[in-house]
Amino acid sequence: MQHSDHWDWDSAHKAIPFSPWKGQFEWVEEPQASPDGETVAAIVKTGDAQFNVCANGAIWETPFEKIWHLRFAPDSRLTAIVSDSGEWTLAVDGVPWENRFGYVWEPRFSADGTSIAVKFQQDMRYGMAVNDAPWTTTFANMTCATLSADGRRSAAAVQVENFGEADIAAFQKGAFSAALDGQPWDRRFVNVWNMAISPDGRKLAAEVRLTLYDYTIAVNGEPWERTFNCVWEPVFDPRDGSVLAPVRQAGQWTLARDGSPAWERRFVQLWHPVFSSDGANLAAIVAPSFGTWTVAVNGTPWRSTFNELVSDAVFSPDGKRVAAIGKKNGSYHIIVDDSVWSQTFDMAWPPVFSPDGRQAAAKVETKGKYTFAIDGRLWNGQADAAWDPVFSPDGRKILFRTIENGSYVRRVLSVSDIAG
Repeated sequence: MQHSDHWDWDSAHKAIPFSPWKGQFEWVEEPQASPDGETVAAIVKTGDAQFNVCANGAIWETPFEKIWHLRFAPDSRLTAIVSDSGEWTLAVDGVPWENRFGYVWEPRFSADGTSIAVKFQQDMRYGMAVNDAPWTTTFANMTCATLSADGRRSAAAVQVENFGEADIAAFQKGAFSAALDGQPWDRRFVNVWNMAISPDGRKLAAEVRLTLYDYTIAVNGEPWERTFNCVWEPVFDPRDGSVLAPVRQAGQWTLARDGSPAWERRFVQLWHPVFSSDGANLAAIVAPSFGTWTVAVNGTPWRSTFNELVSDAVFSPDGKRVAAIGKKNGSYHIIVDDSVWSQTFDMAWPPVFSPDGRQAAAKVETKGKYTFAIDGRLWNGQADAAWDPVFSPDGRKILFRTIENGSYVRRVLSVSDIAG
């Protein structure tokens, strides 16, 4: 959750020279812009085996042997994975965590940015660390890590029994489970994959494989009574805590709730379900027929279809509107409420809605240049790099963050000037 009501929405234009950095350092990596637009930062090489982070022209106080995966948290804190004396950890605004590991990767943030989690490896054992607090139990293998939206709980698929590479019998017996805050379920499975933590943090649901041929969803270690030919990642209904997941049976896909069919319609494919914030509506990416993709809302597919992909379905804050990206014949499109914007793009990024849901905007690319579209109308500027647009709390203004002519530019514009 971005605290954008405290941002500067009055300054129309701010610029920070970026190209001079390339003359100050041995090399400059890809820049990152803070969510509030006030800071641009990049990893820079300052000497032999010495790296640092430059933010708005100033470097962090302490250099490191290696730095990578520079990212801003939703609260605009600047994070990076850093190496010092052969050990790895996470640095936040230049200050490294106290815990050191053999390796860390894939930082994850809570919705408000106050919690940060990473996967870690130490002595060939794996776990997660949240806000510099590592799991007390580590595992021989770990995948599919997740962090709850509020950042209070972390989970992953873990290997809890050892077996040799050729020990098929031990594998089929079940050597995997799911761990919540490092504590694995008692139940063992042939495989465990993607998972979700309930909004109240009390439940963990995961894709599981019971045998070589039977798949289902397990909640807090207890599998659904029904099994399926395949399942995809589960989601929690924010209203009642029930669990829904795409399931495949008799060669077709549908949505199941707590093991029972939730949608009557069947599809060639169904995945990436997403609830509106109030739980009243549910959308998913579906294939009504082979090679044809669209969005289904509450089980009803859109008329607009695409022959390559549909992705990144997103609800408006009020839950009444849905937008997504579609690709057809090599070109990308933005779809809002089953209406396709007239422009085509070489690339498009997930649409964002204004707080009141009236407008939708997206970052897009055409012929190597980046710009923005609002309600199907293009901003007349172009950029060498850009980040997702952000609407002001009242929806009247929009924040553009770009790299133009060697400078980082923070620009606040009136939505009506672009969308009309």
